[in-house]
Amino acid sequence: MKARYSKDFMARPEHIDELGHVNNAVWLTWVQDIAVEHWNVVASPEHVARYIWVVTRHEIDYRGNVGEGETVSAETFIPDAPHGAQFDRCVEFRNSAGKRIVAARSTWAMLDRETGRLVRIPPEVAAPFIA
Repeated sequence: MKARYSKDFMARPEHIDELGHVNNAVWLTWVQDIAVEHWNVVASPEHVARYIWVVTRHEIDYRGNVGEGETVSAETFIPDAPHGAQFDRCVEFRNSAGKRIVAARSTWAMLDRETGRLVRIPPEVAAPFIA
């Protein structure tokens, strides 16, 4: 079992595109929002102060959508151990019926805040995110 983190998002008027549902760019913003929140909540304060993350790749599948006023439940998890300075993070969004409507897999790279350079992810940084 992987360590998971959940958060709900509500589609507000500014999230809706000309098709009447949440815009694709908003889904990516929500992917980043839950990932950053997961890091800030779970990581030790020392790690949060020392490291920062950047996305190097997003892959997203759309199988449904929601309209204004609807809420989705998002769940994020790290499916595998890190590779060097990178790891993949998955985010799944489910509608009110529990159906997975959007799934994202993003590759994140860890940087040292002070130098801005890539840093190999130490086991103690990864451990709280991989149960």
